[in-house]
Amino acid sequence: MSDDTVLQVSTSRGVATLTLDSPANRNALSRAMRAQLRDALAGALADDAVRVVVLDHTGRVFCSGMDLGEATGGAAGDQGVRELPALLETVWRSPKPVLAVLRGPARAGGVGLAAACDVVVAARSATFAFSEVRLGIVPAVISAVVLPRMVPHVAHRLMLTGEVFDAAAAAAGGLVDLAVPDAEVDAAVAAQVTALAAGAPAALAETKRLLRAGGLRGSADELLELSARFFASAEGQEGIAAFREKRPARWVPAAD
Repeated sequence: MSDDTVLQVSTSRGVATLTLDSPANRNALSRAMRAQLRDALAGALADDAVRVVVLDHTGRVFCSGMDLGEATGGAAGDQGVRELPALLETVWRSPKPVLAVLRGPARAGGVGLAAACDVVVAARSATFAFSEVRLGIVPAVISAVVLPRMVPHVAHRLMLTGEVFDAAAAAAGGLVDLAVPDAEVDAAVAAQVTALAAGAPAALAETKRLLRAGGLRGSADELLELSARFFASAEGQEGIAAFREKRPARWVPAAD
């Protein structure tokens, strides 16, 4: 591993785990981290063997947001934040489920990275903050993925105050899906990964597209056509057969 590697990538049983590994700068979204995350996500999404993507981290902090050392000085066009929308969009629009594991704090852009994921599992000791306003900046980019998740008035207050809030408050506000005791994080992640991998790849991708597009905003005829098409698809027929025969569907990753 070279000295400039800040992301660990491993794949096992259909799960690609991308581990933020730059504890010296609290796993900040540095130039190197953004590039390596972008490349790793592209590789995972292109790999047919990968069914679920997990974002994990080493060190005490999940992600502290943009690397402020790299953001010092320079014109607006030179700021690395211009690369952040595409990274968040890749996670948000990923046809494969993406799960974030927060074993520690997330701040600013780090909160946005987690919010872009489909499932967020956090240790109860994890903390969060939209710290932008206290630095004289605006949480504009991350609002695109944070606001669809959170209770509006909760997001409003927390983005204006910049105050730190805990995992229980994050779960109550919709930012976190599961806030669990620290010792139970791995078990909770494993259970969610197993549940996600049980879904058929094409059905998962289309369901996520439907959810991101607002679901029932489609016409009744469009939704009926989508449902009928998947009932008749190869995946649909295999899933029905597996259910009737009381066996795992062919797409479920085999146990070790």
